[in-house]
Amino acid sequence: MKRNGAAVVLVGLLGLFGPAALAQNVISAKAGLIHYVEGKVLLDGRQVQPKFGEFPRISPQSILETRAGRAEVLLGPGVFLRAAENTQVRLLSDNITDTRLELIAGALLIECAEVSKGSLLAVSFRDALINIREDGLYRIESDPAELRVYAGQALVEAGGQALTVKKGKALALDGTLLVRKFDVKTGDPFLRWSKRRAETIALANLSSAKALNDSGVRLRRSAWYWNPYFGLFTYIPYRGIWSSPFGWRFYSPREVYVVYEPPRVSARSAWDPSPRWDASRGYGTIHPTPAGGSGTVAASGPPTAASTASTAPIPRQTGSAGGRTR
Repeated sequence: MKRNGAAVVLVGLLGLFGPAALAQNVISAKAGLIHYVEGKVLLDGRQVQPKFGEFPRISPQSILETRAGRAEVLLGPGVFLRAAENTQVRLLSDNITDTRLELIAGALLIECAEVSKGSLLAVSFRDALINIREDGLYRIESDPAELRVYAGQALVEAGGQALTVKKGKALALDGTLLVRKFDVKTGDPFLRWSKRRAETIALANLSSAKALNDSGVRLRRSAWYWNPYFGLFTYIPYRGIWSSPFGWRFYSPREVYVVYEPPRVSARSAWDPSPRWDASRGYGTIHPTPAGGSGTVAASGPPTAASTASTAPIPRQTGSAGGRTR
């Protein structure tokens, strides 16, 4: 067991520093990787045993069941499926461009970074088919039978009707198809747990995106990338910066420099040659000091996973960035 764990760590480290090995640590082939579990979680009746660096996959028609536990499953790149306690979900298709699931019982949260044009991400529940159309955050549960859209937009087909459900709206899945408003800021333990999971994965994104940038490897599409320091796969967007519905940010290799290398501007005069850090670039920078060194963060946006404190002792550590760019 120890040798296997050491081998996984070694492969992960090579992934951070060696371009050839690094490319092997990028995955995006199929949906259904069981990424994280807490408590008692079963796959086709057998308990899932978490091991460092080892992640079982859900095969088509297999059933993931959480009893006194929770689970996180990776679908397409940037699409997280999280299951609450006492949930049963069947994976119908593991194709990342045609991912389909069935909620049998319980509650699911789906956090989407990318819903590519022409791809399908759908969840069936009883006689309803829920097609997720946009990036966002969606909750589907059996008791009460309901779809809630915290961010994004879903198309629901049920009872011979097709309804579009947008942010802040909940649709009853009990046959009535009644729509109501709800407060997207009101949470519960399952939603807060999902937010903490999103934060951890966003933190891992920073070092992984920088490692990819430093290695010279260029992604052709967004992907999951193994981070051995956190012991998980993190989401790497192909380009730009993705802002999660939970408030965390995921950087592409080309954009992560805004965290590690904030821009400098030229000295103001020969009498004052200290570098100046520009705080008007749309993300946090560093105030100059008399020695031209470190200072406090001049945050120009809300705190992110990269910057949650009000001060920073090292000028290379910075704060938030703007929304997603392409």
